[in-house]
Amino acid sequence: MVTAILCLGGIGLVAAVALGVAARYFAVEVDPREQALLELLPGVNCGACGYPGCSGYAKALAAGEVPPDRCPPGGAAVVAQLAALLGVAATAAEAQVAVVFCQGDDRLAQSKYQYHGLADCTAAQRLADGPKQCPGGCLGLGSCARACPFGAIEMTVDGLAVISRELCTGCRKCVAACPRQVIRMTPRAATVHVLCNSHDAGAVVRKYCAIGCIACQICVKTAPDAYRMEERLAVVVEGQDAAAAAAVARCPTHCIRDFTAGYPEGSRFGAPRPEAA
Repeated sequence: MVTAILCLGGIGLVAAVALGVAARYFAVEVDPREQALLELLPGVNCGACGYPGCSGYAKALAAGEVPPDRCPPGGAAVVAQLAALLGVAATAAEAQVAVVFCQGDDRLAQSKYQYHGLADCTAAQRLADGPKQCPGGCLGLGSCARACPFGAIEMTVDGLAVISRELCTGCRKCVAACPRQVIRMTPRAATVHVLCNSHDAGAVVRKYCAIGCIACQICVKTAPDAYRMEERLAVVVEGQDAAAAAAVARCPTHCIRDFTAGYPEGSRFGAPRPEAA
């Protein structure tokens, strides 16, 4: 009995000494600024900075490999704090929000077939290019909403993703989750958008969506400096929102939306505050 206890004690002592030696000689030194930077970051590990998580970005910042303006969730306040700690100029990037360029929910857009598979947009897209007849419409299965770490995306009862301009931090996770590239990043200051993702001819669009762009060019004729056509799809010229708003009421399919007036039909999000638009 005594011998067993002594053996176990000896093994424990040797192991403790070995661990102590390993901790001393194989320890990885951490830049104290790295920990300080990490504490300033929001800790959401969204990957918008280009690194797997906040710790990776903090390490790159401490090493001087990247500027302090790559944390959209942190906003200008975090950029300023990071810059102050690093002793560099604070130059915050232009704030952006994600926008779903589609309003074709289950009421307004036609389907090719009834989908009963996994509630995942990528899975649905792999089955005959998705159940929606529109090749670029929102599939409405919520992959983007599940990917959003900030609760900024809701799914309406009729199967349309809607993104809150106030809750969106610009982390881009929803963009990566969408297999149809329906979601795109836009300047937060840009509030008028043609919410359509189809480049089909107008006659084709009319057959599968009641709220898609039909390339009638009424918006271009109404505000020629604010709109341009890109492969049969009208788009708003950046920085021309004030002029573009004049064509919202004249669009025959109502596919142009001014977010200062509210969100697509069926959304529970309240009208955006002026400072968030």
